[in-house]
Amino acid sequence: MSAYVKLAKEAVEVYIKTGKIISPPNDLPKKFLTSRAGIFVSIYNGEELRGCIGTYLPTEPNLAGEIIGNAVAAATRDYRFQPITEKELAELSYSVYVLEEPHEIKNLDELNPKKYGILIKSETGKSGLLLPDLEGINTTEEQLSAVCRKCGVRLNEEKITIYKFAAKKYQD
Repeated sequence: MSAYVKLAKEAVEVYIKTGKIISPPNDLPKKFLTSRAGIFVSIYNGEELRGCIGTYLPTEPNLAGEIIGNAVAAATRDYRFQPITEKELAELSYSVYVLEEPHEIKNLDELNPKKYGILIKSETGKSGLLLPDLEGINTTEEQLSAVCRKCGVRLNEEKITIYKFAAKKYQD
């Protein structure tokens, strides 16, 4: 199990059992305390998504803080799901995405849903994000349509700015 997934799992398990946010463990690789990046944590029970929350830009002082905060949020605050229970913990699996900074695109040809995630911002203030290489998203058109649906943007009626980002995925 990667150090990224191990940290997310530990953060969720301790929080669900005790209500406490863990401190970064002493045995983490140095980059967890010296680097910053946006992080998304996805939690699954079997094939079923149980939570997914993240940040596309860093909000914490380091990777460890970003992973811990987003793991706990994915387990307890994803509005689409009930919070994870202690009974479920043994059945859960985790994915941690480390995001590169998003860059505005000028042309849709720059997108590739298997390689890049997408972030959109509309002139009305709505925004949405899809991670790269999601099941069922095979074309740029599907990716753009899905992210617009997700955040309630009418693609042909609202002006949007599109950003792409690469992400490294770690999973158990």
